[in-house]
Amino acid sequence: MYRAVIKPFFDFVFAGMMLIILSPILLLTILIIVASGEKNPFFYQLRPGKNEKNFLIIKLKTMKNTQNEDGSLLPDKERITALGKFIRATSLDEIPQLINVIKGEMSFVGPRPLLPEYLPLYTEFQRQRHLVKPGITGYAQVNGRNAISWEKKFELDVEYVNKISFLLDIRILMLTITKVFSTKEVNASDSATMERFKGSQEL
Repeated sequence: MYRAVIKPFFDFVFAGMMLIILSPILLLTILIIVASGEKNPFFYQLRPGKNEKNFLIIKLKTMKNTQNEDGSLLPDKERITALGKFIRATSLDEIPQLINVIKGEMSFVGPRPLLPEYLPLYTEFQRQRHLVKPGITGYAQVNGRNAISWEKKFELDVEYVNKISFLLDIRILMLTITKVFSTKEVNASDSATMERFKGSQEL
């Protein structure tokens, strides 16, 4: 009952409320990004959601599109801006995902949506993370975020899928609020973002 009816209802209602409440902060952040030289302050990317169905995730842009001589994008840590680091550390880049929640593509709480190219690399156990909608925050995010290994992250994702409940969601949301004010777990080692997943056999 909670997973099928109550959770989607609260997601829709509270996402609409939060989007209205946070709109001044979102607008100010957009203006600062544009003032820094970015023509488009938004970042769009395909991500697999529930049942591995792709959707277009919306975030605020935190990196430049700088390319090397071959036309390939430079590593994340070389493209992320000083402003982008602040936006990520404070999770301001996640605000536009409230639109994804309103559209029913995401939930407030669930496994984070990753890249479509990772799908063939998952084990059958890890694929269970796609049995529910992806979330703006999740069990793995409040238990290490990017500071833990991919294997541990997926274990926590599947544990959430198996234990999903109203009380667990509330606990994760409360912990998320405290994590926003702590940046020690945002990045793995000295990388700007989490290292790319290459398959469990390489972990």
